Amino acid sequence: MNIQRISAIFEKDIKDFMKNMMLLMMPLIPIILALLYKQMSNGEEFPISFLYLIVGIAYSSVTSTCMMTMMAEENEKKTLRGLIQSPASMIDILVGKSLVVGLITFISLTVSLYFVGIDPFLNGKAILTLILLFVFFLFLGIGIGLFSKSISATSAYTMPVMLLFGFTPILGSLQLDEDGIVMKITDTFPIMQAIELHEKSSWMPLAIIAGWVFAAALFMYICFKKTMTDD
Repeated sequence: MNIQRISAIFEKDIKDFMKNMMLLMMPLIPIILALLYKQMSNGEEFPISFLYLIVGIAYSSVTSTCMMTMMAEENEKKTLRGLIQSPASMIDILVGKSLVVGLITFISLTVSLYFVGIDPFLNGKAILTLILLFVFFLFLGIGIGLFSKSISATSAYTMPVMLLFGFTPILGSLQLDEDGIVMKITDTFPIMQAIELHEKSSWMPLAIIAGWVFAAALFMYICFKKTMTDD
């Protein structure tokens, strides 16, 4: 891992990020939603499921969407393959780009939680959960970005990622059958496991989240290898 190359990739991508109005709007989504719900709450404390909904929205709309857009843009401009074939290693490329998305996500999530309640996340278990969730959404975004051949193609994946992984806690308010197949499947999703970890003393949800991270990492690796070997 070369710090100088990572720094160069970071500086380039942060400049590109600041020039892209679509990317600049994404971090505002969770902040605006948090502000709206804060105004509607009349000072009442938000449930944990709602706080993790904000986390899911931040990670899906900022981490995954911004990363997949940045990677797809490199694909579309034919600059990604040149970057891969440059002296920069796979780790250098991914770390450099991830630092940009990580910084923007941290700012967006921190501001959002400040409005709705950040105290439940100020402990070791919650922070570890947030880190694992971030890595999952990051790897997912990288994989989809590598898989997509253009920025427009990512629009077909943005909403499914947000609905399936970001907005999962909303399903709990739809009064679906708890024993139904839909709830049984969605209960294993990362955000739902994070809620269970927060509410119970068991560490099993953390292992399940780690499994999701491994699956996302494998998906990212397969897409990266495919990009390297494509003509």
